[in-house]
Amino acid sequence: MANTSPKDTDKRLETPGDPVEIATALAPVLAERAARFDEGDLFVAENYELLKKSGLVEAGVPRELGGGGAEVRQLADMLRVMAQTCSSTALAFSMHTHQVAIPAWRWRHQQVAAVEPLLRRVAAEKLILLSSGGSDWIGGSGKATKVEGGYRISARKVFTSGAPAGDLLMTGAVVETAEGPDAVIHFAAPMKAPEVSIVETWRTLGMRGTGSNDVVIDNLFIPDAGISLTRRAGEWHPVFQIIATTAFPLIYAVYLGVAESARDIALETARKRHPSPTTLDLAGRMETSLRAAQMAHRWMVETVERNTPSADSVNEMMIGRSLVAKNAIAAVELAMELAGGAGFYRSLGLERRFRDIQGARFHPLQPGPQAQYAGAMALGHSVANIF
Repeated sequence: MANTSPKDTDKRLETPGDPVEIATALAPVLAERAARFDEGDLFVAENYELLKKSGLVEAGVPRELGGGGAEVRQLADMLRVMAQTCSSTALAFSMHTHQVAIPAWRWRHQQVAAVEPLLRRVAAEKLILLSSGGSDWIGGSGKATKVEGGYRISARKVFTSGAPAGDLLMTGAVVETAEGPDAVIHFAAPMKAPEVSIVETWRTLGMRGTGSNDVVIDNLFIPDAGISLTRRAGEWHPVFQIIATTAFPLIYAVYLGVAESARDIALETARKRHPSPTTLDLAGRMETSLRAAQMAHRWMVETVERNTPSADSVNEMMIGRSLVAKNAIAAVELAMELAGGAGFYRSLGLERRFRDIQGARFHPLQPGPQAQYAGAMALGHSVANIF
């Protein structure tokens, strides 16, 4: 790995190709930089420049619109490979990747013409899209006030991964109504607008290089034409079924990649010692947990490939999300034990992966709502307000 320079990698990536192959080519450079970003709480800005040069920014845009035409399976494998070397780069980039994959799915399968200009811009301008889904989700957040010709938006969006590199924040705000339930409007907030600022809050246990800072929107005007969707607050909408079904195989591919790399490090370390019954037991349990995570993630990918987003596909996706999280975390914990005292040293790389994998706990649906959603589906009850 150390013999591959950024210049060598750039030469290999002059002609865009398969995103998994590109991620593999980038891996040595990402691996070399990962510890520095982590230890300094630094955003992975240099890696984003590599992603732009390599063609991965537009990988999920349909070919007809100027992109690479990659589907979710390829994109998930791309992120999984990336995560094996730099978890932060992969997780931050998964947010852009799913924000491209969602309109690409709608363009391919629903013939939604309204998403075409955005996809063309991503391909032509290499725009970086940000997501505020973790802080908004079904309930929405922030305030939208109706004014002539549009809305004035004020909000604070937390966990905005990749914020320092972003061009457009794909987000929403709540419109309070005098009668009936509140509404949520969805729009793209330009990150370079003077009314939009980043507050550097991201000093965390793990995933330290994602730049998942708070984004503050202060009285930003969004014209009526800039509203892409209006829905009820606190209630699942068909578009959110598309979002959940498409996004989570991509986000959780990252955590699977982290677990796979931790397993490889632990095995390499353990092979240097004489095998004992305890070593064999730990290695076997680690392999079993990892395989469970891999199988659950495979199910998530197969679910999105049915191209039938619905309450049922959301249920399957969230069951998969819970199983990947639980078993990926367990695999990394067992990797730490298998490596022994060596795993406690930062230089081995396991300690960072142990911290990074903890992020798998916090994306929706977390265990309580996920279990309630699955239970309601099993018993034939409504899931419209479970999130």
